[in-house]
Amino acid sequence: MNKLTFSRVIYFLLASLLISSTAYSDDFDRARPERLGFSSQRLERLDAVLNSYIEQDKLAGQVVLVLRNGRIAYFAANGMRNKEAGLPMEEDTIFRIASQTKAIVSTGIMILQERGALDIADPLSRFFPAWANAQVAVANDSGGYELEPVSRPISVRDLLTHTSGLDYGTGGVAEDEWQKADQQGWYFANKNEPIGETISRMASLPLRAHPGEQWIYGYSIDVLGAIIEKASGMSLAEFLKQEIFDPLGMIDTHFYLPESKAHRLAAVYRPKDGGGIEVRPETDGMRSQGMYVKGPRTSYSGGAGLLSTASDYGKFLQMTLNGGEFNGNRILSPKTIELMTTNHIGNMPFRDGQGFGLGFSVVNDLGARGTLGSEGEYGWGGAYHSTYWVDPQENLIVIYLTQIIPSTGLDDYGRLRNGIYQAIIE
Repeated sequence: MNKLTFSRVIYFLLASLLISSTAYSDDFDRARPERLGFSSQRLERLDAVLNSYIEQDKLAGQVVLVLRNGRIAYFAANGMRNKEAGLPMEEDTIFRIASQTKAIVSTGIMILQERGALDIADPLSRFFPAWANAQVAVANDSGGYELEPVSRPISVRDLLTHTSGLDYGTGGVAEDEWQKADQQGWYFANKNEPIGETISRMASLPLRAHPGEQWIYGYSIDVLGAIIEKASGMSLAEFLKQEIFDPLGMIDTHFYLPESKAHRLAAVYRPKDGGGIEVRPETDGMRSQGMYVKGPRTSYSGGAGLLSTASDYGKFLQMTLNGGEFNGNRILSPKTIELMTTNHIGNMPFRDGQGFGLGFSVVNDLGARGTLGSEGEYGWGGAYHSTYWVDPQENLIVIYLTQIIPSTGLDDYGRLRNGIYQAIIE
């Protein structure tokens, strides 16, 4: 082998190693924190806080991604994705993002509105006629309830803002009806039927409130997933892949994992009596370890069904922060993003200092909220104790992923927020 050939071999080997080591986050450049207005020294405080939850056996591990000005200011993978198997947490670990699915599906609805396939003022019954006869369960003096017709039709906008009156079938006066119909629980992917059939059957069950009267968390976004299927003529999985995941380069976001990626899925944990955590049993229903790999691949939960990585979800959120565009691919118009991240529920009781937009909570009074952040910030989280927020004033995105349910007694959200904002120095 001559010197020229040897040099080329070395060059291509080094290039391959470089590509391999950076390919996972190649849509986001890494920068020294100081170049993005952060203090490296102050970020070390955040390192210590995050690792304390692992050292105290409160969490198995977590991944945190902080983007500012479209670049990586902080990317940490701490602890283990599977303690029992000895597998470390890594930047490309895949997580069950549960209700973080909701913002993506809400984006799908807005894509269809921009194309004229629907309008958010449309009634739900346009897509599922059985909902034209929806009823509300109203408590009576005898401890039971009466059924009465909805005061007005449920609209797509009601579903986007969680003001449809639809809950998860638990806690209301008609909970027994939901239980008998086997419609409780927030995740449908263990049911071997298309989501549209589930939503049609659900129309016969009582609502918890009249449309537009209360903010109630429930199946609203699952219903929107079924509407996407009706309006697009595609399965929800196909639609999201074609219209959002592929254009944004979200290569690791799925309803069900390919077997080749199963080893990257983080295990789910739960608190133990007396302290510490333990892995959840394989057969633990909606929280089981294997459903997302071995499930029926028939029902796609628009409210809770996706798996993703920090980098993939960062691409989605960066698109929203960019006004609907990422890496040259436009998903939505800036005015649509503005509408989605504006409060739509007025003074309806929700959370101190916050309202709700079309898929996101929205901070509208920083003092009333009482935590570090900015007015105009939007975000949400997931049942497995993940969370995210976007702060347009600071051009900042934060994604925090871990897998524990329930997350009783954890105070990491607040300490994460404090740790990030105290490290911003300009």
